[in-house]
Amino acid sequence: MTDREFVQFQRFIHEAAGISLTEAKKPLVSGRLAKRLHHLQFNSYGSYFQLISSGAAPEETQIAIDLLTTNETYFFREVRHFEHLRSLLKERKQGGAPFRVWSAACSTGEEAYSIAMVLADLLPPQGWEVLASDISARVLQTGRQGHYPMARAAHVPQEYLRRFCLKGIDVEEGTLLVSRVLRECVEFAQINLNAARLPALDKFDVIFLRNVLIYFDGETKGLVVQRVLDYLRPGGHLYIGHSESLHDMGLPVRSVAPAIYRKE
Repeated sequence: MTDREFVQFQRFIHEAAGISLTEAKKPLVSGRLAKRLHHLQFNSYGSYFQLISSGAAPEETQIAIDLLTTNETYFFREVRHFEHLRSLLKERKQGGAPFRVWSAACSTGEEAYSIAMVLADLLPPQGWEVLASDISARVLQTGRQGHYPMARAAHVPQEYLRRFCLKGIDVEEGTLLVSRVLRECVEFAQINLNAARLPALDKFDVIFLRNVLIYFDGETKGLVVQRVLDYLRPGGHLYIGHSESLHDMGLPVRSVAPAIYRKE
């Protein structure tokens, strides 16, 4: 991949998803797209760029977006957020509207199912809702299937493994399947957080927006967070990644713990 070709893909993914790729990501970009070049029998990245930017092959454009935005995750990542979520649920009064949580950059779904396990443990079946969204159609399909390598479940409490997961046997050994009951409680939807207007959604009590802001430049980051905050009810909580910060962004939130903010 030439420097010129890399710049083209940098612009492409920034316009499509708001993600800023540094020069250090060039090997990752070329590596992830190489299989598509081989599959389509293209002899240059420039030819592939022409295809996905022309508007003539929207399915291939989505494949490219999927490849350039997917990041591996695991269950109960950054466990203190889930401890904080549990404390919110224990303090909550019984009855009232369902407790709503949005996993706003859910990747392959491990975060959303981790949230669902905590909610199912502490609230009645009709007392909660989880929306899981991502820009990538491919990772959303993985999320809907709920089938994962067992290695990603290392931080799942044993009780939750017994209650909410099925252990693979025979050809599925080394994998787990999230129970059908839990899968049916999580709604997956394709949402581009960089879109000027997000879909109409009801307000949420908690929003997870973790480990995605690090991929945005400063301006895009501010716009994305403000869009997401519009869907958080006053007094609701926003969780971001521990390597991220909303400091000095002029947002209507107050830090209450590391990487946890309360909307004023």
